[in-house]
Order: sequence, then structure tokens, then C-alpha cells
Amino acid sequence: MTARQTWEFIQASVTGQFKAITIPDAPERAVPNDGFLGLIQNFKYDIVSGFIVFLIALPLSLGIAMASGLPPVAGLVSAAIGGVVVSQLSGSFVTINGPAAGLIVVVISACEALGGGIRGYHATLSAIVVSGFILFLLGRMRSAEIGKYFPATVVHAMLASIGIVIIIKQLPTFLGSQIKIREPLEIFHQLPHLLADLNPFILLVSLVSLIILIIHPHIRFAPLKAIPAPLWVVFTASLMTAFLTETRTYDLLGHTFRLVPDNLLVRVPSDLSHCFAFPDFSAIRMPRFWLCVLSISFVQSVETVLSCAAVDKLDPFKRKADLSKDLSAVGLGSMVSAGLGGLPIIAEIVRSTANIASGARTRFSNFYHGLFLCLFVALASVLLNKIPLAALAALLIFTGFRLASPKVFKETHSIGHEQTVIFVSTIFVTLSTDLLVGVFSGIALKLLLHLFRGVKPSELFKATAYLEDGAEGDHYLHMDGAIVFSNYFCIKKLLDQIKLGGQVFIDFSSTTFIDHTVMEHLAEFRQDYEHDGGKVCFVALEKLSTVSDHPQGSRRLERRR
Repeated sequence: MTARQTWEFIQASVTGQFKAITIPDAPERAVPNDGFLGLIQNFKYDIVSGFIVFLIALPLSLGIAMASGLPPVAGLVSAAIGGVVVSQLSGSFVTINGPAAGLIVVVISACEALGGGIRGYHATLSAIVVSGFILFLLGRMRSAEIGKYFPATVVHAMLASIGIVIIIKQLPTFLGSQIKIREPLEIFHQLPHLLADLNPFILLVSLVSLIILIIHPHIRFAPLKAIPAPLWVVFTASLMTAFLTETRTYDLLGHTFRLVPDNLLVRVPSDLSHCFAFPDFSAIRMPRFWLCVLSISFVQSVETVLSCAAVDKLDPFKRKADLSKDLSAVGLGSMVSAGLGGLPIIAEIVRSTANIASGARTRFSNFYHGLFLCLFVALASVLLNKIPLAALAALLIFTGFRLASPKVFKETHSIGHEQTVIFVSTIFVTLSTDLLVGVFSGIALKLLLHLFRGVKPSELFKATAYLEDGAEGDHYLHMDGAIVFSNYFCIKKLLDQIKLGGQVFIDFSSTTFIDHTVMEHLAEFRQDYEHDGGKVCFVALEKLSTVSDHPQGSRRLERRR
């Protein structure tokens, strides 16, 4: 892969346009060694990848921390620990660990629920520590796979809800307004006040930042494209702020504006001893403490498992992560991070994709990215205080839009009308209440729709299936009745017993209903099995009618009258 191709893919990963460029296949050579031998052999590849990821992670970590209601340095603490500590304990090879936008909603909700302000910050740190311990135990109990079996549409709705909340929460900072929005639906009442209170100069900085993010993937001039878009954003915004603040106030349309009030710039302590904070475990007695722990644990575990599984598909060497070991490492890393004042840590897909694209071979690229962050904070933290929060708000709004773009709604609708109902209702409940209530309402609605479609209550949580071995090493998986997300774990146990070799026949002759989530898992199983040299055949699938034209849409047996 040429240097130009590498940078093009990094920019595509930052902006979410992954389909435009394909990660190259690994050359015909042995899988890179792990451990100390891998460190020595792959140093020149991993240190370059680590530096590139560091450039991307620096502004994003600051923005995620600020959006979560924590000091900006908290994002740097968690990113550094995610690299230096978690990389050496995880079960994956090229995954980047650190803070991510997906956790903004649950962290800021925890801060508000546990007292707000400084008190809420220290109480939330204790919730993150307890959550990390729970994840550590779940990983040790080999329970990580459970996170893959949540309904796909509900997970997508969860991410879209997070994107919408991020956009709404960052809108005041984007506009330069001092008004804060506490609840997402409050935006309908506050929007006129936000527009009346906006600062035109800060809005200019925000708009320029957003334009950079939009046009950067389309730039063809290699020297400009060689710098990641987030760095262009903070560099340009900082220069604009420095230039315009030579005059502190401006008169515009009869109003006097102060360009950049002190509370609209990043503030990172110059004294490293002030960069750390510690949990307040007395918060355990608060009524909503355990609900906050549950919310953080749920989002953290689901995102980590799904991200690690996605990174496995991108790894040119086709290595498979130990998901349970990765979950334990993320949990332990989150305990250390929160113990020092940082955010929860997860496996982060965008930075992981950039890591792979830039040539990473081993887990040490993650380690180097964390090491570079530590060095930057120690030697050049004063530069961070020149960054306007409006630039970080633009980064996060752009990230939020990627999570909740119209394309996501369109793709969901293409799977089937019932998926649209689940998707939209989950988002609405999430915005009206909180993330955990929204997710479980989506799961409950999906179960109700299955019952409406004719699935028997006894089939919801128990699948009827058995595995039969043929004479020539072939395997036959017979499934009876309804196969849905809530009983797929039974099917997965049978699939895990199949050894490579021969053919696998998955028989749908006696199946009456199969939902979208299961169709996705079976398609994934077939892809992975055939990649390893086997062959998978779906038998009698055509007898089940599809509810949409989507290849992984739900299917059901039409009853003859």
C-alpha cells in the first residue's frame, strides 16, 4: 500500500466513508508474531501507525471528554491508558482502545444523575470503576459473546440515538451560546433562545471547522490530504481564534460581542499533578448509582464486542480476537482510567480502522499511540489551551451525524417495515427517557412483533434444533419452528461444535420464522466458514417468504388457507 493510499484510507475512516477505499490484503507471509518478538520485528510499522492514530485521537479525546461533562484532560487520560495498559492485556491485535462518542450519553447522564458539577464528576468516576469491574468479571466468565446477540436494529437505533443526543448537546457550543440543554427534547423550546444568544464569530469558527470535515475527503492535493481532518480543524480554528481575538469585542447589528470568552477555550492544567481526579465511592449509596453503572456497562460491553468483531474482519492477516479477554482488558483499563479521573475505555472502530490502514502489525501500535499522548501532555499541554471548544463541537456534531445520518434510516427501512417501526420507536423512547429504557423498549417491541407474526411464546427463548454428522464429514444443522435473536444462542452453540472440513447444510425445511438478526449471523457464519476453506449450503430457505428485498430480511412460512 502506498503512502498516498494509506492516508486516503485514514481520511475515509475519519469521515465515515469506508466504502470508497478497500483495505489491501496482506501479502503472502506469516502472521506477525505477538509479544516481545513481534515488538522487535514490526517496530517500524507499528510506531508509524501509532503516531498517525495519536494525531487523530488527540482532538477527538478532548472533545469526547468535554461533551461528557468531564474535564478535557479526562479524555487524554483514558486514551493514554487505553493504549499503554489495555493494549498489553487485550485479546485483539490491531484494535485501538480509548474513549468514544458512544459513551458520551451515558457518562453525561450519570454526571447529572449523581449530583452534577464536581460532585457528579467524582461520583461518576466511582460508577465507571464499578462498571469496569463488572466487565472484567464478565470477560473472565467468557460471557462476551452475549453482546453480539442483541437485535441488530435496536443496536443501530441505540447508536443513532447517541448521535442525535450528541448533536443536540453540542449545538450551544457550536453556536457560541451560553444556554445549556439538559434534555434532548428540550431543543424544541430552546432553539429560538439559542439562535438569539449565538456569537457570530464563534459560529464562524464552527462552520469553517465543519466545512473542513466535509470537504477534506474530496481533496486530491496529497500534501493537504496527508494531515488528518481533525488536526486541520483544530489548527485552523486555533489560528482563527488567535487572529480575531486581537480585538476582544465587536459591534454587530447593534450588539456587542466578546469573541471568545474564557470558558469557550479548552482548559488543561499546566501542572501535571492537577490532571488527575479520584472517585468518590460514597456515591454507591445514591439511589440512581446502580442504574448509572448498568447503563455504562451495557453500552461499553456491546460497543466493545461489536467493534472488536468488526476489526477482525478488517485485519489483513485475518486474526481472530479473544472477545472475552478483550472485555476483561477494557474493564480493567476503565478501572485504572476512572481511578485517575478518566473516561470509560472501549474498543474504538474508527481509530482501529485508521490503525490497520496505516500498516499496523501488532498490539504495539496501540501502545505507541498511548505513549505519544503521554509525551504530548507532559511536554506540550499548553498548546491545548489554544483550541476553541467550537472546533471540538464541530468534530462531535460531524461524528453524531455519521451515527444518525439519513442513510442509516434508509438502510434500516430497506430491511423491512417492522424494522423501521422498531428503529424509530427506540430512538423516540431513548430521547424521551434514557438510553437503557430506550434499548429495552426496542427489544420488548421486537418480541411483541414476533408474537404478532405467529411465533409461539414457548419459542421466544428456546430454539428446537439438532446437529447431525454425515458419513463423509458433512454436517447437517436442522432447525424447527421459529429462530429469533432471543433463542439464537442455542443455535450458536451448535455452530461452534462444527469443525472445519466437509460441507455444512443448514436445513430450513421445518423452520416457520427467522428474523433479521439471525439471518445476519448465519450469513456471517457462512462467510467465515467458507473463508477458511469450507462450504455452507442453505437448504429449503426459498420456501420461506421474505418480508423485504433485503438478503438478510426476516423470513416466514406463509400459511395456506
